[in-house]
Amino acid sequence: MFDLDRWQEIWETITKNKMRSALTAFGVFWGIFMLVVMYGSGNGLRNGVMNGIKSVATNSVFYWTNNTTEPYKGFRKGRSWSMRSKDIEIIKSKIPEVDVVSPMLFGGMRTPKNTIRGEKSGSYRIKGLNPDYVKIDKPEIIYGRYINDIDIQQRRKVVVIGYKVYEDLYKIGEKPVGTTIKVNGIYYTVIGVVKGNSHMNINGPMDQSVLLPYTTMQVAYNMGDQVHVLAITSKPSTNVSSLEDRIKNIIKKEHDISPTDPEAVSGFNLERQFKMFANLFLGIKVLILIVGLGTLFAGVVGVSNIMMVTIRERTQEIGVRRALGATPFNILSQIMMESLVLTLIAGIAGMSFGVFILNIVDNIISSGSSDEMFFMNPQISLDLAIFATLVLVISGLFAGMIPARKALRIKAIDALRDE
Repeated sequence: MFDLDRWQEIWETITKNKMRSALTAFGVFWGIFMLVVMYGSGNGLRNGVMNGIKSVATNSVFYWTNNTTEPYKGFRKGRSWSMRSKDIEIIKSKIPEVDVVSPMLFGGMRTPKNTIRGEKSGSYRIKGLNPDYVKIDKPEIIYGRYINDIDIQQRRKVVVIGYKVYEDLYKIGEKPVGTTIKVNGIYYTVIGVVKGNSHMNINGPMDQSVLLPYTTMQVAYNMGDQVHVLAITSKPSTNVSSLEDRIKNIIKKEHDISPTDPEAVSGFNLERQFKMFANLFLGIKVLILIVGLGTLFAGVVGVSNIMMVTIRERTQEIGVRRALGATPFNILSQIMMESLVLTLIAGIAGMSFGVFILNIVDNIISSGSSDEMFFMNPQISLDLAIFATLVLVISGLFAGMIPARKALRIKAIDALRDE
């Protein structure tokens, strides 16, 4: 049954010495505040990084070529070589676990202003892609469409431009689809405008790039059938890391590269990077919990120490209560409830203030462009709030247990004689 008089007595005891109670509560307040802010900041960092790769296929790997470092089949060491369009079908046919093989070509900035529309011009990265690349790094389509299979087959002179290119060459709101621009001296019809959704900037951000069908780029700029990069994903049932060496060996065999050459074929495994990020953020989360709980524990120890001093000062009071018939349970529960109430008040205040600070930071960050942020939505989960509350309850009871046991050892007659 709720005993109002008893709770009033507990509150009066806590507020009797305001300065001591405030100093006692500050340790718990600071501990829970630090736990909330650090945990929320860790989530903000994780959200920012993951937002930057949210549209990227996690099961993908990228390959490019380097000069050979070993002589092989009559070819000298240091030979320059390139992957070819035929490698796409060869890899698909020999490794059925492969899902997408997307070629990529890159064009340099041949002139200071390589892209021109009327009186406006700019220098941008030129990339040759195929339709499957959207399965690896999916952009947001602002106007028109993306490159399709017919563009590839017919080597159409069409182009998709990044949003920054659109802003530089067009008036905002102007319809770009169907207009003509000149890229490195050749005219193309604009079929779409895209905006990148990720921070995976291979040879420059997508927003600042001009995208051509890779077959068109091969012909237009005399590249033959060479491919600069192969972007490959595995089927959902297969880890792409398990295919990495098999793909490298096939590429080496098709181009007469020594099987033991460690440098001729380089790769970047996104699946491995995602796992690294996951382990990194798990480690950060564990470290934050250890530091935060350690700070909170230090505050709880402070509460316990202050309660010990309080018990000594209240020796006569406890003795009188024992003489008047108070049971050990009454004394024990009184001391532990005082500790619990003080800990909960300080802890909930610290948690609330921490959430308030995180909310202010979130509002400041939200006013910017979230697509360019590596820190966003710093917040704590409901699970953490419940966990922190349980920790506060347990900590409060623990902080009061030792002082309460000391109070039980006080004999009524000795307490009444105490000065």
